[in-house]
Amino acid sequence: PQWYPSRVGLQLERNGPYLKDSINIQSLAVSSIITLYFTDLGQQVGWTTFFLTEYTGPLLIYLLFYIRLSTIYDQVESTKNFRHPVVHLACFCHCLHYIRHLLETLFVHKFSGGHTPLKNMIKGCAFYWGFTSWIAYYINHPRYTPPSFGHRQVSFAALAFLMCEAGNHFINVALAHQNHSGLKACFPSPTYNPFTWLFLLVSCPNYTYEVGSWISFTVMTQTLPAGIFAFLMVIQMSLWAQKKHKLYLKRFYPEVRRKAAMIPIIF
Repeated sequence: PQWYPSRVGLQLERNGPYLKDSINIQSLAVSSIITLYFTDLGQQVGWTTFFLTEYTGPLLIYLLFYIRLSTIYDQVESTKNFRHPVVHLACFCHCLHYIRHLLETLFVHKFSGGHTPLKNMIKGCAFYWGFTSWIAYYINHPRYTPPSFGHRQVSFAALAFLMCEAGNHFINVALAHQNHSGLKACFPSPTYNPFTWLFLLVSCPNYTYEVGSWISFTVMTQTLPAGIFAFLMVIQMSLWAQKKHKLYLKRFYPEVRRKAAMIPIIF
């Protein structure tokens, strides 16, 4: 009784998979006696809390660097040096990205898992918050230099960023609509919206658009920290995409077999 339900892990065998909350114990019993192994899963947090905490941090941290606090930058340098327009554009794009994530967490996504260990949230926050601090420090630094190809590079990259953000949003809405309507018997299909046509080529277009956003942000700002973050996101998203792709293959083999996981041909 000292452990709340989401902290309790039950297994049919030692080191086996944990039973889902929806499973009825009676359906597992092959005889009148059944043995369950109990595990303390540690302190848990809800998925909504997890994502709200993870995404609120980068939004606020970036703004602290953008206003150039005296505790971060030299005030004399900050007042003398002119800010290139890409600095303001980068702040807008970065804030837009995380505001979209926060709004989708509140109004679009439907989380089925229920809870996750607190340590996972701490690791996620350390990753996102740490990289945001590194990226924001360089872009908002008084000595920041604009991209090599100037206005043209910034404009094309910003346009690509906004298209990827729109695509990511429409894909998430399409997936949420499918889950809410209960239509889980078929693979998500593209709609009249052109941003959803990526479903024809890959099984996880939301990851494709997410990676595209960060690559575009890197090109737009031309900073090393953003490039490293984009590279790590490509690796992480590709791992998640391949894992989800395998699940899709089991459930929707004829429809998914010719699709890539995240990037056509490559992944």
